[in-house]
Amino acid sequence: MDIINLREEFIKLGQAIKAANLVGSGVEAKMVIQDGLVKVNDEVETRRGRKLYDGDIVEFEGEQVMIKK
Repeated sequence: MDIINLREEFIKLGQAIKAANLVGSGVEAKMVIQDGLVKVNDEVETRRGRKLYDGDIVEFEGEQVMIKK
């Protein structure tokens, strides 16, 4: 499991999956999120602006990323 360390209070979902190199661009992030392919804390999330905080877990194509403060 990869870890994204927060610099601010939160990171948006689209930014997080791009920062974790799960997608190659912001446009690709938008598409996979809108298509319901990304989960946050085991629930499908379709809002790319969803704010992620310390302890949240993002999953895409079998890869998991934990958000840490």
